[in-house]
Amino acid sequence: MLHKTAAKTALAATAALSALLIPAAGSASAATPASVSGSTVTARANSYDATCRSHSRTYVLKKYYRRVPVGPPSYYTLRCGTSTWGWKHIKARHGWNSTMDRKISAAIGTGSPNGRGGYSTYLNQCPRVEKFRTILGTPAGRGDLLTAYNVDRPAAVGAARC
Repeated sequence: MLHKTAAKTALAATAALSALLIPAAGSASAATPASVSGSTVTARANSYDATCRSHSRTYVLKKYYRRVPVGPPSYYTLRCGTSTWGWKHIKARHGWNSTMDRKISAAIGTGSPNGRGGYSTYLNQCPRVEKFRTILGTPAGRGDLLTAYNVDRPAAVGAARC
């Protein structure tokens, strides 16, 4: 009888311990990070996935605003898109996370025109070195984000010295 009581106590203790070690389904530690091109996918990316599954390629996911000297700010849209443009393209080819979202916002918001129909951010050095580029204009509209990516090539040879 003593043996059965000890076994029941050990079993109950094991069950209680495992309940403490295994996170509940809704807890933050239960979420396992997914990876796209080596980047962690954020909750917003999962929400964009769900939204784009139930809407067309022209559905607007987000607006990025550009400050202009006079008048209201202009804006550019991020649409669901396809494998060649928009959010689906950026996610598949360049990875999507909160950092990518912030870089796009900074490039469009305060970046310089890049001559490719978009805006870029640059390192604060001389000569200027482009760090991040956006390109605008899609089959859905001129003010839509085609793509956005880090620029990882060195400055052009013969670039103007300061």
